[in-house]
Amino acid sequence: GEIDVLVGINLLREGLDLPEVSLVCILDADKEGYLRSETSLIQTAGRAARHLNGEVVLFADRETKSIQALIRETERRRARQQAYNREHNLVPRSVVRGVQESLQTIVRTARGVESKVIGSESKADAQEVLRELEQEMWEASEKLEYERAALLRDQIEEWRKTHGLEGGVSAGKTKSPARKQAPFPKRKVRFR
Repeated sequence: GEIDVLVGINLLREGLDLPEVSLVCILDADKEGYLRSETSLIQTAGRAARHLNGEVVLFADRETKSIQALIRETERRRARQQAYNREHNLVPRSVVRGVQESLQTIVRTARGVESKVIGSESKADAQEVLRELEQEMWEASEKLEYERAALLRDQIEEWRKTHGLEGGVSAGKTKSPARKQAPFPKRKVRFR
């Protein structure tokens, strides 16, 4: 079916891939804090960026520094994208990928996890299943299959709890085998 409206709290920031978001409304956009910080506003507004006619509506009584930063960043990105499109003779198109495809990926991943879990009794087996799940999670992440990677991450955490295994994906103990261990580049910050 087709979803006309989806109301969520923190839903649009936390990994739910919605391919055709045409309108994002942010209530209380002027209430500074974790969910209305500059980064959060940019992430949430970015959900409409993949739609050709995407729009973002901010409901606020005043224009905060975070809102101003969102507007500046959006205008900067738009100008850069338009220049790139002109230079390479590109015509903007909307991303075409159905919600059904996203759901099928999640179902396939869940079934794959279930099949690995059946028949694993010993601690060594549990650790082997854990290693396989972690490998699959990193591979999914490398392929930009974030819904699948997030589902696997949650399954890994649950697997660790139920089998009394140490560590955790979020603890950073597991590294992607495909990634080099170089530090992340520092974020450029401009002061005025």
